Amino acid sequence: MGKFPRPISMAPLFLLLCLPFAFAGHDYSQALSKSILFFEAQRSGYLPRNQRITWRANSGLNDGKASGVDLVGGYYDAGDNVKFGLPMAFTVTMMSWSIIEYGKQMAANGELRHAMEAVKWGADYFIKAHPRPYVLYGEVGDGNSDHYCWQRPEDMTTDRRAYKIDPTNPGSDLAGETAAAMAAASIVFRRSNPAYSRELLRHAYQLFEFADKYRGKYDSSITVAQKYYRSVSGYNDELLWAAAWLYQASNNKYYLNYLGRNGDSMGGTGWAMTEFGWDVKYAGVQTLVAKFLMQGKAGHHAPVFERYRQKADYFMCSLIGKGRRNIQKTPGGLIFRQRWNNMQFVTSASFLATVYSDYLTSSRGSLKCASGNVAPSQLLSFAKSQVDYLLGDNPRATSYMVGYGNNYPRQVHHRGSSIVSIKVNPKFVACRQGYATWYTRKASDPNVLTGAVVGGPDAYDNFADERDNYEQTEPATYNNAPLLGILARLAGGHGRYNQLLPVAVPAPNPVIAKPKPAPKPKLTPTPPLSSSPITITQKMTTSWNYKGKTYYRYSTVVTNKSYKTLKDLKLSISKLYGPVWGLTKSGSSYGFPKWLNSLPAGKSLEFVYIHSASRADVSVSSYNLA
Repeated sequence: MGKFPRPISMAPLFLLLCLPFAFAGHDYSQALSKSILFFEAQRSGYLPRNQRITWRANSGLNDGKASGVDLVGGYYDAGDNVKFGLPMAFTVTMMSWSIIEYGKQMAANGELRHAMEAVKWGADYFIKAHPRPYVLYGEVGDGNSDHYCWQRPEDMTTDRRAYKIDPTNPGSDLAGETAAAMAAASIVFRRSNPAYSRELLRHAYQLFEFADKYRGKYDSSITVAQKYYRSVSGYNDELLWAAAWLYQASNNKYYLNYLGRNGDSMGGTGWAMTEFGWDVKYAGVQTLVAKFLMQGKAGHHAPVFERYRQKADYFMCSLIGKGRRNIQKTPGGLIFRQRWNNMQFVTSASFLATVYSDYLTSSRGSLKCASGNVAPSQLLSFAKSQVDYLLGDNPRATSYMVGYGNNYPRQVHHRGSSIVSIKVNPKFVACRQGYATWYTRKASDPNVLTGAVVGGPDAYDNFADERDNYEQTEPATYNNAPLLGILARLAGGHGRYNQLLPVAVPAPNPVIAKPKPAPKPKLTPTPPLSSSPITITQKMTTSWNYKGKTYYRYSTVVTNKSYKTLKDLKLSISKLYGPVWGLTKSGSSYGFPKWLNSLPAGKSLEFVYIHSASRADVSVSSYNLA
């Protein structure tokens, strides 16, 4: 994230027509290799022995220490030194999705191992950031103090405070996206590292339960994130997104049913989108649910899933200009959503177009647009056009991937690349000294940020390669993550793919000289396989008439399905118009009866109530497992 906004000069539009387009075949394999390499430059923590970006060194080694938790590791999101949990989790989800869909193509290019290492670097951090079922650390560092300084990560003197969400300060969007990331990553490692895959899935189960049970926007709890990564879309999209990934990872019907039951109420079938990114996940959810429908997995949810698919079609049609509301494009043909880091929307949308094209081709289907049916190949052609523009086929003949081609950004808005490497000159760079000496320096970066995809041009294809032009020259991990899959797909040629078959990510080629393994992270307890370990069943046991009115007696059984003892149970009972026996009322909720303090694993309790209407709505408000 950048600072110090400045106006960008607009070249007259007629100049665009005079500039040559660099139409030439692109080396997608090389671009894939470079785009994965960028993640090594964004690493925080102790760098491994096989680190290939050699101008970087260890950083952030005390992260989390003041809070009594180890938060060393993870990724810096962009050109700054803050670790923002929401975009980091989206980055890991999209890298994982890229591998899940096109891992075979990555393996053919010799890049699968590097891609999996990039996923694991993020997933290892999330394990640390989730020390307890209902606690998740969502940010390390503060954007305000960080943006006051221009320092290498290795020299950081800024505040490294850690910020968390918990039941009192919830963050369903953050917990939901992190659950999605860990579920998707669990699929990536299912064959090559099954124990690690199971560990990730356990965390994903817990995080989804946390997100669904304690609802709230994360930036209301971690308020320092509001200026940089505000959750504008809320959290319903992340809950659906997480459910879709948990179903893919576990095949547990609970999550399929969650998508079916909540699709309408949470906007999955209602929102017709023209964007997809770290904040707004609806188009991604709709694409995944459409895949489940094409796979024949919808069951009795087919009508709801069909509505998801209609919205997925809407998104795809808007990309190729055949919808009711089409996405804006620059004169050179690039998707344009906003001035600040527009390229994030280009890569994310292009990835969805790529996978949806393959889903439709695999199911022998077509895209249903307002202008008529469209062949799936048009979606892939569109994605290719966006990637080709990014790599240099544009009015400026500029590659927006650093290090690819001959004409690429040289003054990237990135602290680490713009300051001489600590390995070349170990002299400490002070906070404001970095601005005076390096930020304002009108020369190429001393370190090439290979593979980084910068923010890109404006609405008229104009671009200014200047370090203080952060809207256009700052890179971000979530720009690159979706690009991995598209590049792997394009590098793989035109062979037939069946993307509806069960996922089988190949094991990467073994490395002869393995680095010394890091200490294994502490495991969190195994959660139940459903979203909640508590089940509630109700039935009417008798009825009678009194003075012309019918009364009913309902029996309600609460069962602890977990392997732990249930304590501090709080139930919410709405639509209740009569007396209750077998519970103790406390304020607006109900708890255990006075003679019962807890409920052992596998045991049940029963309470009854009398009604002159249909049954009441009984749900769990809160509980503890010990």
